[in-house]
Amino acid sequence: MNTLFDKIWDRHVVQVVEDGPTQLYIDRLYCHEVTTAQAFDGMKARGLKCFRPDQIFCMPDHNTPTHDQDKPIADPTSAKPVAVLEQNAREFGLTYYGMNSKDNGIIHVVGPEKGLSLPGMTIVCGDSHTSTHGAMGAVAFGIGTSEVEMVLASQCILQQKPQSMRISINGQLGRGVTPKDVALYLMAQLTTSGATGYFVEYAGDVVSSMSMEGRLTLCNLSIEMGARGGFIAPDETTFEYIKGREYAPTGEAWDQAVSYWKTLRSGDNAVFDKELVFSAEDIEPRITYGTNPGMGIGITEAIPATAEEARSPQQSFEKALCYMGFKAGEKLLGKKVDYVFLGACTNGRIEDFRAFASMVKGRRKADSVVAWLVPGSWAVDKQIREEGLDKVLQASGFEIRQPGCSACLAMNDDKVPAGKLCVSTSNRNFEGRQGPGSRTILASPLVAAAAAITGVITDPRELL
Repeated sequence: MNTLFDKIWDRHVVQVVEDGPTQLYIDRLYCHEVTTAQAFDGMKARGLKCFRPDQIFCMPDHNTPTHDQDKPIADPTSAKPVAVLEQNAREFGLTYYGMNSKDNGIIHVVGPEKGLSLPGMTIVCGDSHTSTHGAMGAVAFGIGTSEVEMVLASQCILQQKPQSMRISINGQLGRGVTPKDVALYLMAQLTTSGATGYFVEYAGDVVSSMSMEGRLTLCNLSIEMGARGGFIAPDETTFEYIKGREYAPTGEAWDQAVSYWKTLRSGDNAVFDKELVFSAEDIEPRITYGTNPGMGIGITEAIPATAEEARSPQQSFEKALCYMGFKAGEKLLGKKVDYVFLGACTNGRIEDFRAFASMVKGRRKADSVVAWLVPGSWAVDKQIREEGLDKVLQASGFEIRQPGCSACLAMNDDKVPAGKLCVSTSNRNFEGRQGPGSRTILASPLVAAAAAITGVITDPRELL
């Protein structure tokens, strides 16, 4: 019996090149400003038009500032790629969601919330966190700029078929444990290369009971285990999330779509190339201590005492601790925090803001902490205000910035200064990821909120 991955992949095969890759049809291409300019230049050089322009959606997100979006971008390094994307979208007749429009935001937040990402689709973008859309029951993965050009020109891509892996998490998550903690736990167990060459299907009690927003967070981080992508079989939770969204099918087309989507599951006898099973009871709120997302611990645990215990090469382990200013064997509870960042395509959705607000309500932000709270889209920003979360946050000393990738990466104004320690809900903690010399601890919105109000790394369960 085929896996769900096989079902979706095989349905999109155009042809298989003998002793070579598969030509795969792509249902949806998302384009942002960082990885598309050369692809469009290549199209122009060859005098080509986009083969299926209606299947391509463009929006800036990486370089956009999170303040004064009604004004021209001041930084020329950021302004140019945003302007070039808009120009190319218009020249090639593509849908463009411009900065400061109601449709704009982080592309991996906007796609699902608009109903553009649907079960059974193949979805690509020149961005590694395209795996986010796998939460919809789609095969979604990041591609390079030359491959973006390939899809622009032909709506197809040449790909080697990955192997299949199923990761099941069974049981019930404890108090204060979120989907972000589940993902950080898996990364620590598998390391950042443990899923290399695989496409991961997430399953089990924990995944079945997750909200769609939690699933989006989990799938977002698949790439950080080395996986080509990660996805979840669609179910009633998926259908309920999609129904009524702008690009969702309606009427008879909806009924037909749901009927098909219900067939999108791995058979009871499906054979995976690799299967892993984990227990929810083993997962507590998590934090990272090093310079890759796999270098993580439970918040009450100590940093591994040795490189061997950390399952890391000695030199890398020592270098990471030196960069972070931490010591092997020490605990991080009580460490002073300088910055807190809530946002990114990992945790910039409405549920993340609800969680953060629930923690800080009736409390005050620590004076020593700079906090950036950045919605993943203008639709999220609108919902924050409709639910009155903005008032809760403002009463606690926080302000909400405008949508964008923000401090997830140092490609816009929101850079963490050298040496400063940031508790971040984003997806990567590489050296300098949030700004030259900056130090990043990855965590959930609850852990971030606890740090923001205490000024130190704090177990959120103490404040719930």
